[in-house]
Amino acid sequence: MANENLSHWADQTAEKIIRERGDLDLYTCASGITPSGTVHIGNFREIISVDLVVRALRARGKNVRFIYSWDDYDVFRKVPANMPNPELLEKHLRFPITMVPDPFGRDASYARHHEVDVESVLPAVGIFPEFLYQSERYRAHTYDGGMKTALDNRARIKDCLNRYRDDDHKIPEDEEYWPVSVFCDSCNRDTTTIKGWDGDWGLSYSCECGFGDTVDLRKAKGVKLGWRVDWPMRWNHEKTVFEPAGKDHHSQGGSFDTAKLVSKEVFGWEPPITFRYDFIGIKGTPGKMSSSKGKVVDLYDILRVYQPEIARYLFAGTRPNTEFVISFDLDVIKIYEDYDKTERIAWGVETAKNDETFRKERRIWELSQVGELPADISYQIPFRHLCNLLQTNDGDIEAVIASLPDVKASQLGRLRARAACAWYWITECAPEDFRFALRKDGSKADLSGPALEAVRAIRDGVVPKMDGVDEKGLSELVYAVATECGLEAKALFTAVYQALIGKDQGPRLANFMKIIGKDRLASILAPY
Repeated sequence: MANENLSHWADQTAEKIIRERGDLDLYTCASGITPSGTVHIGNFREIISVDLVVRALRARGKNVRFIYSWDDYDVFRKVPANMPNPELLEKHLRFPITMVPDPFGRDASYARHHEVDVESVLPAVGIFPEFLYQSERYRAHTYDGGMKTALDNRARIKDCLNRYRDDDHKIPEDEEYWPVSVFCDSCNRDTTTIKGWDGDWGLSYSCECGFGDTVDLRKAKGVKLGWRVDWPMRWNHEKTVFEPAGKDHHSQGGSFDTAKLVSKEVFGWEPPITFRYDFIGIKGTPGKMSSSKGKVVDLYDILRVYQPEIARYLFAGTRPNTEFVISFDLDVIKIYEDYDKTERIAWGVETAKNDETFRKERRIWELSQVGELPADISYQIPFRHLCNLLQTNDGDIEAVIASLPDVKASQLGRLRARAACAWYWITECAPEDFRFALRKDGSKADLSGPALEAVRAIRDGVVPKMDGVDEKGLSELVYAVATECGLEAKALFTAVYQALIGKDQGPRLANFMKIIGKDRLASILAPY
């Protein structure tokens, strides 16, 4: 891809990183989250936003390190509503998340359970970060120097934190500020109060449980920095040049603003290039998603309805600072149609309205692909039509694929993935009036008079001629039956749909009859 193609926000961000940071041997791009509960699709927006910028940097020949930090040494503050065994979890409130047991009994800890869920699904959408586990790094004393720097400069950090606060929210001048917190060596909780710092490596604390101690930072296992200091400390430690954050962190005077001050004034590191990403809603689910409240949809849920490249497309095709909703209703059909149009433009099968649109659509399509760009365009079967084919064939994906003309071997994987998503959507998400099943048990609709006469006329006069006419010709034959039987077309359609699927409406009739085929139609209509 030519460098001058800056039509996509990821390429614009990559260009800004290079322009502002210069030519580096390594560009470290960071993302991260606390595994306090199910990692939802809103959290995924940060991961894929970084992935898209990483791809854009690599497209410019840059060496990039993509790190994803699990903040699993944070405090377990609340039991999410969607977790089993809440009594077990409640016993571990105020513990570090990495020391909370897995209520599912699958992994070594509560934190590890949520980490595994994410790490196992990210490859499906082509995302392969280097995972960093903050509990391991703190316990391995990776950050001892950073903590000492923070403790030595706590007055300066206090000033940084107060600079954006009004008088009611500032840390009082006479109050001792501590940039670190301690998990008690006796009860493992953070219900501790720091008593003193000897200016070297000794930190004293007491705990509500009655225990107290003076620990050496270089040997202690339970000391960590508070979030607003930990973040800039790690920017300096990892030499991070890019990290986005949600709009809550990017609010005026919020955690990103104070972290920038601490980064520059305490740790001597120019804060990373950033942008604000907005929240994601789920169609039909009001409000912001929250892991701690348990009201979430995760990436696995998305991939059951959207094939991987379309899951990526949802994000690649939307600017990060734009709020949007992910749909599981009939909007799914439109999203697949939009992706297919982008792909047709990218392949030159459909003409873009101008060169700028072509470059933008082509780049969105490229960034939506999971791995190497495919050698062929996808098999362009509309999602709605695929749903009709699947329902007509009782969900038999291979039977549907066998019925399609000219499917290339290189298209089969993507086609099967789309069919699997379509069948899941039909059976689990689609509105009831979209679903249907052909009668195959010899049952009959309760038809009489002109409606019964019309169904028989379709069976005896139209079905035998089906193979000799196209869809338009078949439609004309059907309308002719309505006229002959003195029926409104709508009444005829209702009678035929009742005979075929037991509903008053269904897919476009002539096309539907073509999908079913002459032999099956004759069999279903035989009892009349």
